[in-house]
Amino acid sequence: MPERPGPGQESVWDYPRPPRLEQYAGSLVIELGGVEVARTTRGWRVLETSHPPTYYLPRSAFLEGSLREAAGSSWCEWKGQASYLDLVGGDAVAPRAAWTYLTPTAGFEPIAGAIAVMAAATDRCLVDDEVVEPQPGGFYGGWVTSTVVGPFKGIPGSTGW
Repeated sequence: MPERPGPGQESVWDYPRPPRLEQYAGSLVIELGGVEVARTTRGWRVLETSHPPTYYLPRSAFLEGSLREAAGSSWCEWKGQASYLDLVGGDAVAPRAAWTYLTPTAGFEPIAGAIAVMAAATDRCLVDDEVVEPQPGGFYGGWVTSTVVGPFKGIPGSTGW
């Protein structure tokens, strides 16, 4: 049963399927190994039914040397083929913790080359100075903040959602 959003909140059950891409002008920060590896006020959110937003940052938001090409790829039915990157900060390396769509499908062209990051693989990620919680389950890359309510895909029993 979807949670009822309060003032200033969104329900992930009101997000569309297929997902919607929208610009995001708030503050996005990623920290790893005690280092701020990325910061921007110009990103994007992918909003999909039952998922907290997945944030994409422009590659230029990342500290030089903080992204390293990684082996492998995967396929998203909505955005196309994803390429993976290791995230590097200080003495820490988070293998395959970031991904990008170099040639995304129609409707997702604005995020071509932009980077999304698994919050669970970092020291912390922030949206407008709020520390995010990783999307449950360890597979999806959504960022949970106080502005979204679920339940979220990834919790036990959500495989068929």
